[in-house]
Amino acid sequence: MNQKVSDCLNYIRSITDFKPKVALVLGSGLGSYSNTMTNIECAIAYKDIPGFPVSTISGHAGRYVMGYIHGVPTVIMDGRVHYYEGYSTQDVVLPIRVMHALGAEILFLSNAVGGINDDFKPGTLVNISDHISLFVPNPLLGPNDPDEGTRFPDMSQVYDVELRTIIRKAANQENILLKRGVYCQLTGPSFETPAEIRLLKTLGADMVGMSTVIEAITARHAGMRVCGVSLVTNYAAGIRAEQLNHEEVKAAGVKAQPMFARLVSASIEAMKDI
Repeated sequence: MNQKVSDCLNYIRSITDFKPKVALVLGSGLGSYSNTMTNIECAIAYKDIPGFPVSTISGHAGRYVMGYIHGVPTVIMDGRVHYYEGYSTQDVVLPIRVMHALGAEILFLSNAVGGINDDFKPGTLVNISDHISLFVPNPLLGPNDPDEGTRFPDMSQVYDVELRTIIRKAANQENILLKRGVYCQLTGPSFETPAEIRLLKTLGADMVGMSTVIEAITARHAGMRVCGVSLVTNYAAGIRAEQLNHEEVKAAGVKAQPMFARLVSASIEAMKDI
């Protein structure tokens, strides 16, 4: 365990001995989901954790919330940090390392995305099946700590098949339309150009955003099981005439919150015995 992770863990353990099974990362506009958690053990602000990156983006609360979702011990990352905020990729994924160190075995990622696939209209939920990471620095660059993971981790199946099946069954149970697609992370903070979207579509991307991929890579390096759900908040650049802005992304997240909450809650409940 590297020193940064150790310092963060020691601080959190001075407050709670809570051991999560699931680590849930909330994307833009989805932060209010943490208010649905029952039996909250504690909430810890990122700014209070030594050496921890702090979210600077509107719509990201910046705290860990620990408690239970249908009896499943869960730590919620209520607001993530992003590479475009000026942090190194290693600092961006530090929260994932810390949640793993707390005991989390499953990483459940969520995000707000632009829809590239013609079938992905705003408001659509998508089960992430794979990702494209060619456009962001790999978070594993530099010396490798063998205690954290192997030097050359396999990425042939980042998004766990069993977990994806659980999410799909939960969507059917809740009567929620759930698509499946490939996600691509770019650095941001500028939105993509129409030419970039055409390129990504040629490469096989169904949706695009500014987070998630490096978190998934880190979790797999650490041996965690990974799954993810994307909320399509807007058409990607060039697909429609509208200009893109972050306020619309947040508004779409708020509108989709009840549907997202039902899907995530039902999915995590079904993860209890795996």
